[in-house]
Amino acid sequence: MSEFLKQWGEAAYTTTGFFWMALWAFILGYIISSMIQIFVTEKRMQKTMNESEGKSVLLGTFFGFISSSCSFSALAGTKSIFKKGASFVSSIAFLLASTNLVIELGIIISIFLGWQFVVGEYVGGILLILISWILIRIINPKKLIEKARKNLENEDDDSMDDSKDWKKQIKKEDSWARVAKKYKMEWQMVWKDVTVGFTIAGIVAAFVPDSFFQTLFINSGQGNTDFTFLEILEHIVVGPIAAFLTFIGSMGNIPLAALLFGKGVSFAGVMAFIFSDLVVFPVLRINAKYYGWKMSLFILFLLFTALIGTALALHYSFDLLGMLPDTSQVKIQDKEHFKIDYTFYLNMAFLTISGYLIYLGFFKRKDVEHSMSEMAPKSPLLESVLKYAAYICYIWLTGGLIVKFFVN
Repeated sequence: MSEFLKQWGEAAYTTTGFFWMALWAFILGYIISSMIQIFVTEKRMQKTMNESEGKSVLLGTFFGFISSSCSFSALAGTKSIFKKGASFVSSIAFLLASTNLVIELGIIISIFLGWQFVVGEYVGGILLILISWILIRIINPKKLIEKARKNLENEDDDSMDDSKDWKKQIKKEDSWARVAKKYKMEWQMVWKDVTVGFTIAGIVAAFVPDSFFQTLFINSGQGNTDFTFLEILEHIVVGPIAAFLTFIGSMGNIPLAALLFGKGVSFAGVMAFIFSDLVVFPVLRINAKYYGWKMSLFILFLLFTALIGTALALHYSFDLLGMLPDTSQVKIQDKEHFKIDYTFYLNMAFLTISGYLIYLGFFKRKDVEHSMSEMAPKSPLLESVLKYAAYICYIWLTGGLIVKFFVN
């Protein structure tokens, strides 16, 4: 019993430490995302994505890069631009970029995993798009695309006001009040995923023995970095399966990715785990609702194939360049999280900015209206499960911290 209480306390402390490490990055990322979504409207994006295929893919990638990192927001945005006439390949480029190339994700990865994984994330995001583009050109699924567009024809058309000049809007207090409201919505979209994901990471760090990972990921652990091709391939395939079982968004999965790497999982396996947020069942179900099951399964095949190719290409190119990261660089379990360092000062600064935005949007200019951006239709059951799981996590964390500091 005493050992369990000790591990419980460590799990709760590790989780809160993870979140403290990442807090300023979350705030910065969601402020930037909120600003872009207020000042760069979706209608502006749609107007520019009916160009030649190469240009439309480039624009889809760029607009995905400056959009929200929430998978459900990305799915809704992808459906919207596809419905408005954007090509299928540029819509896929937008989807992949908005979940892999966004600024906030890179910041979180740099905190937990280091610069090599940041490079891998951004280079990998581009490779995912290129491989998907090539596969679409080879397979040329015209009938699937036509049928998917027909499935969207019966939906109500969403009109948007695009007459306002962002250069003028950025100087107005009303616009920043809308940024504040959007910022709140960003947190509303991810709080459950982040809570559950970070809590799972803390529990795994404290309770799950290394032998489990060595069984799940062949030949991992014990300082081994020399993997055969088949071992790397197994890591790449198992990574998405692990992500599927956690069904947490990419932002909440980063601490888990750091733990996997610290336990000896290959660079390719960890990258595959990070890239897997679009090959989980909730995403499959939403795509089926939008485009039909055949197109949804085709998108799953497309993204999973691109994921395997990308992870392999990253691993061997990094190995060739001598850039493969060392597992010793990831030390997040025995770390002193709450000390007075740059993280403390950054958290204080961005909490102050966050507080001002809340004051501006919900007290000083609470009369300013801002409509909710479209979100993909989440499963009510999954949302309820996540919500109550998050509440249980808060109880678990509170109890664990009490045990750590007042009982043991």
